[in-house]
Amino acid sequence: MHIVVLIKQVPETTDVKIDPVTNTLKREGVKSIINPFDMYAIEESVRLKERFGEGCKVTVITMGPPQAMEALREAVSMGCDEAVLLSDRKFAGSDTWATSYTISQAIKKLGVVNIIVCGKQASDGDTAQVGPGVSTHLDIPQVTYVKKIEEITKEHAKVERMTEEGYDIVVTPLPALFTVVKEINEPRLPSLKGKMKAKKMEIPVWNAETLACDSAKIGLDGSPTRVMKVFTPPQRTGGQILKGEADETAKQLADLLRDIAIAH
Repeated sequence: MHIVVLIKQVPETTDVKIDPVTNTLKREGVKSIINPFDMYAIEESVRLKERFGEGCKVTVITMGPPQAMEALREAVSMGCDEAVLLSDRKFAGSDTWATSYTISQAIKKLGVVNIIVCGKQASDGDTAQVGPGVSTHLDIPQVTYVKKIEEITKEHAKVERMTEEGYDIVVTPLPALFTVVKEINEPRLPSLKGKMKAKKMEIPVWNAETLACDSAKIGLDGSPTRVMKVFTPPQRTGGQILKGEADETAKQLADLLRDIAIAH
């Protein structure tokens, strides 16, 4: 059984700066951490390995600059077995589609993969698109917002998927991709043995050539979406508070809406 966990290194601070040329985040000089939601993905992947026992391994993958190696070592210290860094200047500026394409190429290179786990979304983008994008590129089932893996075999998984009203029970064949929420577990602390292993591990770096990427599908030029402008919306001012009984305020509101409609 081969489990792949996808993580992302994100800025620790909310005081992030935007590159005025590319309209992407400037990460240089900003302290980074593993995306908080991905910590639950790491923990769940390690727990799955413990459930399957001997013969199961966890590979952690991240895409980013060389400093993202730190995030991989932390994941290894928590129990992941192997790690791969996807890093190339050609990847810079990738949107969620180009990112998911690149990661899917790496997963294909790994060979047989049974389960892919990632956090529900990244704290610096909040799009929740990369996980589903990877499953689409790989043409495998996906279950998002997973809060519990009830049953799992080498052929299928039965999971609880969180919804606004409660949860759904979903049975899916494997291989499949799961995005997990924080309710699924409590991440463990790195062990001393894990820290020593992570410190000594030689982590491979795969670039666009290694992954045989189509140059038209990676980086800023290969991204079908672009951030055209970044700005802080003006602070709201004014407003009107309607007071009185329900019937009275309803009439006032209707009159106001009518006046606005006539004015426009």
